[in-house]
Amino acid sequence: MGSEGSRVVVPRNFRLLEELERGEKAIGDGTVSYGMDDADDTYMRSWTGTILGPHNTVHEGRIYQLKLFCDDNYPDSAPTVRFQTRINMTCVNQDTGMVEPSLFPMLANWQREYTMEDILTSLKKEMASSQNRKLGQPQEGGSDDQRSEPKGLMMRCTIL
Repeated sequence: MGSEGSRVVVPRNFRLLEELERGEKAIGDGTVSYGMDDADDTYMRSWTGTILGPHNTVHEGRIYQLKLFCDDNYPDSAPTVRFQTRINMTCVNQDTGMVEPSLFPMLANWQREYTMEDILTSLKKEMASSQNRKLGQPQEGGSDDQRSEPKGLMMRCTIL
């Protein structure tokens, strides 16, 4: 009964529960954090992440909010990652805030062992890379600072 070459595959929900526990305990250096977006989401699909901008970069002092979505194939396939906070980075679509897998090596070369914490940590490192550390950033505090969730048409009325 040799166990050489065999490995135990942790089921999706157990894996996500492990990640949730780790995120809630804030393990690490405290510059990235994550948790469930909706506690009632029994499938554990929608997550929120936060990255504190790295020191000695244009991102220093900024707090970036992200959405991560784990479909039914996670962790065998990478989650989708979207910056809610506007950011100028070479791997982020400026219109949608989506992290482009083809431009972000961790998503492009996804492995089952990677976690959401790994993604956030890797994005933070990418912020400090030579191609991103000095890129001009959108102005903070403006009405355009946060991306809103697309929820259909919004009407605005003014009563005179």
